[in-house]
Amino acid sequence: MRGIRGALGLTWRASRVCTLVFVVLTLVLALTPVAIAWLMKTLLDLLVAGDGREEAVVGTAVTLAVVSLLAGVLPQAVQFVHKELERRVGLVAQDRLFEATERFVGLAKFEDPVFVDRVRLAQQHGGATPGVVVSTALSLGGNTVKALGFLASLVLLAVWLPLAVVASALPALVGEIWLARRRAALHWRLGPVERREMFFRALLTDVKAAKEIRLFGTGSHLRGRMSAQRRQVNGEQARLDRAEVVVQVGAGVVTAGFAGGVLLWSALAAVGGRITIGDVSLVAASIAGVQAAVLALVRDLGNSHKQLLLFRHYSEIVGSGPDLPIAAQPVPVPALRQGIEFRDVWFRYSPDHPWVLRGVSFTVEHGTALGLVGRNGAGKSTLIKLLCRMYDPERGAVLWDGVDLREFDPVELRLRIGAVFQDYMNYDLTAAENIGLGDLDQAGDQERVTAAAVKAGADGFVSAMTRGYRTLLSRVFFHGDVVKGAAGVTLSGGQWQRLALARAYLRGDRDLLILDEPSSGLDAEAEHQVHSGLREHRVGRTSVLISHRLGAVRDADLLVVVDEGTVVEQGTHEQLMAGGGIYAGMFTSQAEGYQRGLSEVAG
Repeated sequence: MRGIRGALGLTWRASRVCTLVFVVLTLVLALTPVAIAWLMKTLLDLLVAGDGREEAVVGTAVTLAVVSLLAGVLPQAVQFVHKELERRVGLVAQDRLFEATERFVGLAKFEDPVFVDRVRLAQQHGGATPGVVVSTALSLGGNTVKALGFLASLVLLAVWLPLAVVASALPALVGEIWLARRRAALHWRLGPVERREMFFRALLTDVKAAKEIRLFGTGSHLRGRMSAQRRQVNGEQARLDRAEVVVQVGAGVVTAGFAGGVLLWSALAAVGGRITIGDVSLVAASIAGVQAAVLALVRDLGNSHKQLLLFRHYSEIVGSGPDLPIAAQPVPVPALRQGIEFRDVWFRYSPDHPWVLRGVSFTVEHGTALGLVGRNGAGKSTLIKLLCRMYDPERGAVLWDGVDLREFDPVELRLRIGAVFQDYMNYDLTAAENIGLGDLDQAGDQERVTAAAVKAGADGFVSAMTRGYRTLLSRVFFHGDVVKGAAGVTLSGGQWQRLALARAYLRGDRDLLILDEPSSGLDAEAEHQVHSGLREHRVGRTSVLISHRLGAVRDADLLVVVDEGTVVEQGTHEQLMAGGGIYAGMFTSQAEGYQRGLSEVAG
C-alpha cells in the first residue's frame, strides 16, 4: 500500500491535469461497452416488433453509431494521455531519484554493489511503475464499472444470471492469479541472471574494454558466457510459458462451458417467449464483457504487483536519509589557520572488513606540505577519504583547526578543498567543460579556464584542436548532440591528467590542496614541469601529497610513512633517510632503479 500511495502521489505531482483527464477518459471508455450492449438490445427489439417505429429505430441506430465511434476513438485518446503522463512522471521520478542520491554525501553507498544494483533498478522502474499503477487503478475502476453494468443488466432478466456469469469467469480468475504469482517469483529469480547478461553485453561494446578483448582474444569467451545467461533465462521463461498454456486452456474450457450453458438457456428462453431476441444479444454481450473485465483485472493486478515489488527499490532510495550523520546546526567552516589533525583514527569499511587504519595520529600545520608515503594498500587513499569526509572514523577524529569534521556541513567543508585524485574523471564533454567542472562559479569565465589550463600545461594541446576549448572530448557523442555530426576527439592518459589538474587550478585559493598521484600518467619531463608548477601553487597553502615516486614528495615539510594502517615514521626527508627505516629503504630502491636505467641508456 505504501508503494501504491507513493506511485499515485508521484503521478499526481507530475501532472494533475493529465491525471484527471486520464481518469475521466478511462471511466467513459469503460461505460461504452455497456451502452453499446443496451443500444443493440433496444434496436433488435424495435426491429423485431416491426410496429412502424421508424423514428425510434433511426434514433437508436444513430446513437449506437455515435457510441461505437466513441468506443473506437477513446482508446487512442486514453493511450495518448497515458504516454504523456508517463513522460512527465518519468521526468519527476528521475529528478527525485538523483536528488535523493545527492543526499548521500559519503562514498559508502556508491562502493556497495547492492546499492549500485538498487539504483539501476530504481532508474528502470521508478518512472514506469507509477504509470502502471495508475493504469491498473483506473483499469480496476473501469472494468469494475463495466462488469457491474453488465451484471445489473442481467438481473432484470433473471436473478441467477449474474451469478452464473461470474461463475463462468472464476476459473480464469484463479488461473491468472496463480500465473501472476509465478511470473513475479520468476522475475525475482531471474533478476541476477539477466543483470549478469547485461554486464557481458555492455562489456562487449565498451570502448574501454575493446582494446583488451581484442588483444587477448576473449571476445568469444565473454560472448559464450553472455549466451549461457540468456539460455538460462529462456529456459525458465519457456517452462512458465508451458504452464500458462495448460492453465489458460483449462480455464478457457471451463469458462466456455459455463458461457455455453447460459447462452443455451437464453436461446431456449427466447424460443419459449420468456425473453426477447434483444435480451439474447444482451446476455451474449454481458458474458463476453464480464469475462473480459475479470481477465483484464487479474492481468493488470499481476503486472502491477510485479512493478510494485521493483518500485520498492525506488522508494527505499528516495525515502532514505543521509548516509553520514549531519549536525542539526553545523558549525561554519572557518578558513584554515592552525592546521589539520588526525587524532587516534581507527577505520574499517564495515564490521566484516579488517581495520584499514589503526590508531593513526599526525598533524598538518597550516601553510605546510605533508607527504603521505607507503606501499599499495597501506591506507593512504583512505586517509584522503576521511579528510574529505567521504567516510567518518569509527574511533578517533579528524580535526580542522581543532573542530571535528563531523561538526561541519560536508558541502561547505569541501568548498574549501581543491584536489587532484589518482582516479580522476574523463568527462565526455568539451575541453572547457572538463575544466569548468572544477568550479562551476568560474566555469563561464573563459579567461580563468584558459589560465588554469596554462598552469596545468594543457593549453597547448587544447588550443591546437580544431574547435579549441569547445572541442568535444568524446567518441561516444557528436558535436551538438546530432545523429550525424562532427565526431569528438580522444586524448592520451597524460593529456586527460593535465585537464584534471586544470580543474584543481581553477578552484583557486582553497584552504587545503590534495594531490593524489597528480603526475602518475606523465613522462619524466612532464612530471617535472607539473611538480614545479604545483610547488609554486602551494606556497603558503596547506597541502597533502601522495605519490609512489618519492622524489615528488621529498621536499614536503613533513613526511608520514604509513604501513599496514599505522604511522610507522614521521619526519623530513633528511631525518627519515638518516633513520634508515622503511622510507629510506624505499627511496634507496627507487634511486638505484633510476641509476640502473640511466646506466643502461648510457651504455
